[in-house]
Amino acid sequence: MTRVALIGAGKMGISHLAILGAHPGVQVVGVADTSKIVTDVLGKYSPFECFADYQKMLDKTKPDAVFVAAPTKYHGSIVKELLQKGIHVFVEKPFCLNVNEGAELVQLAKQKGVVTQVGYHNKFIGTFEETKKLIATGAIGDIEHFVGEAYGPVVTKKKQETWRSKPEEGGGCLLDYASHVIDLLNYIVAPLSKVHGSLLKSIYSGNVEDAVYALLETNNHISGVLSVNWSDETYRKMSTTITVIGSKGKIICDATELKIYFKEADCPQPYTKGWNIKHINDFAEEVAFYLRGEEYSAQVDYFIKAIEGKVPNNKNNFESAWLTDSVIDKIKNKK
Repeated sequence: MTRVALIGAGKMGISHLAILGAHPGVQVVGVADTSKIVTDVLGKYSPFECFADYQKMLDKTKPDAVFVAAPTKYHGSIVKELLQKGIHVFVEKPFCLNVNEGAELVQLAKQKGVVTQVGYHNKFIGTFEETKKLIATGAIGDIEHFVGEAYGPVVTKKKQETWRSKPEEGGGCLLDYASHVIDLLNYIVAPLSKVHGSLLKSIYSGNVEDAVYALLETNNHISGVLSVNWSDETYRKMSTTITVIGSKGKIICDATELKIYFKEADCPQPYTKGWNIKHINDFAEEVAFYLRGEEYSAQVDYFIKAIEGKVPNNKNNFESAWLTDSVIDKIKNKK
């Protein structure tokens, strides 16, 4: 049984807590949050012991692993403290606001030999996993170009400032929205190494960008385009799409559907020449506790299994998340 604690009981923290509380291999030993309202409610209506000070929680409960869902500006200091104690760490995305700070944490985690994971949940969605497999096996031939897109109605009017409008707190479309797409492109296509140009546009926000457009290149010289806008009210919720064009075909993939075009009959089973359409139900794996999508439970389960030594710690670890942070840094500096 893995003893797990949570730091930060906001939206994502509560989601993780619900999944952890139902996980058969987890004992939740403590929850820390600076909001007395939150800890009072959890203390009254949940079986979890609550703390206002996460350091006191660590000293008393001595967890094997900690989930960090605190604001991004605190990730670096909290995670460093946890790593120094030899604690396994799951931290929400984005990894760090400062790319150099992230690099230090990557090395510290390696020195301590702990399991690490960052909450880029798209890697646990079946359609994206199938896309990665098809590309890796050469099913659509040599990759010629890719497009990574995400659109949604997060900021659709000028309004009072929140953390989303403060760059020092991890706000802005690039860190909050585009990071998901960048991380997927690193994973599915190839690691991104160059940014040839970028445009960060403010539409409604005063201090951060609402849209991000960039011309990218991978380390094996594949060209691509990033197009992300969180001020698009034509979408009901966030929609992320990866399009990959190869010499033998084309893939258009989102979280619910996979469309593949093969130019020739010589293609992997069960696909055929021409257009093929598959739904997420064709790829989704069953999870013990469903909340907001099977991917959220799947990422938690993978983290726990990695701690148990049942799977390798090579999916969404600190190193891959730092690579995403480094691309974000390049996009910022090219604007």
